[in-house]
Amino acid sequence: MSDWTTDTQPGLLRIAAVTTATPDMAASERAYCDYMGYRVVERSTVPQSLAESWDAPAAAGAAMVTLAPEGETDVFARLVETPAPPGYRPLTTFGWNAFEIIVDDVHTLAEKLTDSPFEIIGPPRPLQFMPSIVAMQVRGPANECLYFTMESGDRESSILPPPAGFVGRTFIVVVAGRNFDALLRWYVDKFELRERPVRQSKVAVIQAAQGLSPDQTVELSAIGMRQRGNLVELDAYPTGPGFPAAERPVIAGHLPPGNAVATFEVESIDPFAAEAIRSPGTRDEAVYRGRRSCVLRGPAGELVELIEVR
Repeated sequence: MSDWTTDTQPGLLRIAAVTTATPDMAASERAYCDYMGYRVVERSTVPQSLAESWDAPAAAGAAMVTLAPEGETDVFARLVETPAPPGYRPLTTFGWNAFEIIVDDVHTLAEKLTDSPFEIIGPPRPLQFMPSIVAMQVRGPANECLYFTMESGDRESSILPPPAGFVGRTFIVVVAGRNFDALLRWYVDKFELRERPVRQSKVAVIQAAQGLSPDQTVELSAIGMRQRGNLVELDAYPTGPGFPAAERPVIAGHLPPGNAVATFEVESIDPFAAEAIRSPGTRDEAVYRGRRSCVLRGPAGELVELIEVR
């Protein structure tokens, strides 16, 4: 099923990595490896230049573990040990709020995650507008939010990418802000992402996290990158008197807690270099493999890392 409302040549090619800031590296690594089947591809510490590119100089020297899903060799999940700020609650602040991962069988995964470090906050259920797609939501040991999603229908015609293993790669990253149009314009105007219909949706996990009424909707849409199934979901959290959504608490100099960084591939970073937090540079860690990268600050404060493929 395709419901694109624009047809462009997107500047973001695909999601190359996602980074979670965790206060307990050992616990997070065990959870991802034991319950999701991810494997360690690199153990290191955060170089000062990388920390500075994230505008997180205090992260220099922190433990960093890079993981890969089953069947994947060039897409990663990265963990960075980071102290947790007091009072942070997932799905209540602006910035990256969830990483969505393609899976083969979400119902079997839900059974496996029972009594695991992953707390199921939304059990498997069909999507409202695409019922063949079944998703569940969990809170991980670092207070990160992960969505696990499967296509229960025809996978050849699905908008979702096929899973390479039981638990596959991240294919959607979810960013929340105060204003939907500001999010949309920044991503579409800068990266020419393909647009889809904008929905006013009831999102149970957001309603529960923020204590919203059952009738409260969230304005959202998912906009497309060049590679099949790779999307950025834009959520506009309700704000104003009586609504709890706010800026994310961050310990000075560190990464944001939980869902911290989304990393994308682009053909060239030259068009974005002037806006980067630090000048682009070549990096040799597993995520970069000798390629140039830089980081932008998005409209909701999110860290948008770009890696050049050429």
